Amino acid sequence: MDSALSTVGLPIALGIIMFGLGLSLTVDDFRRVGRHPRAVLVALGCQLLLLPALCFGLVLLFDLPPLLAVGMMLLAASPGGTSANLYSHLFRGDVALNVTLTAINSIIAIVSLPLITNLAIAYFEADSSVSLQFTKVVEVFAIVLLPVALGMAVRAARPAFAARMDKPVRIASAVILAVLVLGILVDQRENVAEYAAKVGAVATLFCLLSLAVGFLVPRWAGVTERQAVASSFEIGVHNATLAIYVAVEVLDEVEISVPGAVYGLVMFFVAAAWGVVLTRYLVRRDDHDDRVAAGV
Repeated sequence: MDSALSTVGLPIALGIIMFGLGLSLTVDDFRRVGRHPRAVLVALGCQLLLLPALCFGLVLLFDLPPLLAVGMMLLAASPGGTSANLYSHLFRGDVALNVTLTAINSIIAIVSLPLITNLAIAYFEADSSVSLQFTKVVEVFAIVLLPVALGMAVRAARPAFAARMDKPVRIASAVILAVLVLGILVDQRENVAEYAAKVGAVATLFCLLSLAVGFLVPRWAGVTERQAVASSFEIGVHNATLAIYVAVEVLDEVEISVPGAVYGLVMFFVAAAWGVVLTRYLVRRDDHDDRVAAGV
């Protein structure tokens, strides 16, 4: 996909999204780890260990072709997306925890993303020309982290401006992802039906299972409900734009970006449906507990 969309649009799109993330961050978000270590450690464990293992199992179960399999593993290795904070806010999660996890995950991914992706490339014996070199990863995360740092600086200097820009940037992020997905589908239009058949079900299932794992494992570990809701969306809503960028611009293989594009399409609907179900469950459970406590 050697076009203005990929060579110019993708870096700009990713920069805008990460700048918007920076507008929501402060230095205290990183310090919060010490105040909520269990919630952070459990969520990071799910993100870095359980999700890649879960995705690997799904890839084997669905017997995906090598490049699509690598694309799924790249998606699993990508940190949480900016939309996770919005979903957490809508469905009563601990948004401060989301912000902290996104900040930490974005830094850890500098190491974890190339490690997991290169292991997938080796295991699935993808095209020998496909490799994720560490120097290229550093370039990618320079594009990611510098806008975040700039956004944080703007928030520190102009908090009122940062607050006003929060909603427009979130809307722009969703529009940008939609345009990227459309561009990939147009570029791969001859194979869209085949790709949808091969990766649509696994991408949807991976999103749903990620959301469920993100809630159930923290609850099992004793994390509060609001923190578990935040963890659920942080783990279930991946940065599909980053996955697409790495696939197209770093690995130079559009087919690897297809899982990210398909995931970007289904993620918004699956996450919204999950949030509604989760909220209704928690409300009904609280009502039941209140009736039991009242002896009704």
